[in-house]
Amino acid sequence: QVQLVESGGGLVQPGGSLRLSCAASGFTFSNYYMSWRRQAPGKGPEWVSGINPGGGLTRYADSVKGRFTISRDNAKNTLYLQMNSLKAEDTALYYCARATGWGATSDYWGQGNQVTVSS
Repeated sequence: QVQLVESGGGLVQPGGSLRLSCAASGFTFSNYYMSWRRQAPGKGPEWVSGINPGGGLTRYADSVKGRFTISRDNAKNTLYLQMNSLKAEDTALYYCARATGWGATSDYWGQGNQVTVSS
């Protein structure tokens, strides 16, 4: 079965950094586009970043561009999100998800991992 398990979240001060990881199993990881999405309390879900199967093409929401970096290690079946210069507005539950293309809906999501940016 498809499994996506996020880790690496926690509490960090504004301006700090965190790296999220998403361990994938149950499917051929290297065949799928992957993305990070987040949802803050009282807000709708927001697409954060995406990466193509080979890892050579990436996209970012304007809100995180220049601060976040998405990457993947297909040999380890793992997706990453490096988050730098974190702001309070980045506080959210972060999910990794798989898709079949840039505009495709995500058919599988992880359980989510909390990131809290606060002083």
